[in-house]
Amino acid sequence: MEALQYIKSKAVLLPLENVDTDQIIPARFLKGTTRQGFGENLFRDWRFDELGNPKKDFVLNQQEGSKILVASKNFGCGSSREHAAWAIYDYGFRVVVSSFFADIFKNNALNNGLLPVQVSNSFLDTLFRRLRINKEEELEVDLEQQTMTIASSGEKEKFDISAYKKHCLLNGLDDIDFLLSRKSAIQAFEENYELTSL
Repeated sequence: MEALQYIKSKAVLLPLENVDTDQIIPARFLKGTTRQGFGENLFRDWRFDELGNPKKDFVLNQQEGSKILVASKNFGCGSSREHAAWAIYDYGFRVVVSSFFADIFKNNALNNGLLPVQVSNSFLDTLFRRLRINKEEELEVDLEQQTMTIASSGEKEKFDISAYKKHCLLNGLDDIDFLLSRKSAIQAFEENYELTSL
């Protein structure tokens, strides 16, 4: 998993509430068993028409290369499919911002190297206002400091994340990688336990 420590990027603004996982990655595209290749079908029914032609008015067809997706409240609701996080990550986003995330989506995102930044309603409104005025506006996400900053104005807000998931993201570790990194400590504990239990 790619380590995530600091990102400064333009952002894609998705001003829609209650975006569910079937809208993020429609069920007909869930045949793959690896994490690769899902990005091409991210928001498929919003990005393309019935003939597969890009819809010019959809935000992902207007901006490319952004690493931050700013969405409205209740992002990632609906079914628990992990593929939603895979699709967002595979497309190139590393951070998703909302004032509220569905719990299962939030956990799936964290487990797959995607940082869900939950901000207050007022700060989300500020982000929307700034990004509507200037599509070139850059946002800064500092995971170590747990802050999101609007680069041009310096407006900033802190966000919460569990210490464990923060450590994993900063170091590019999934749960298995983390356990492997603690292998010597686990072996030492086991050896000590065996000696004291005799």
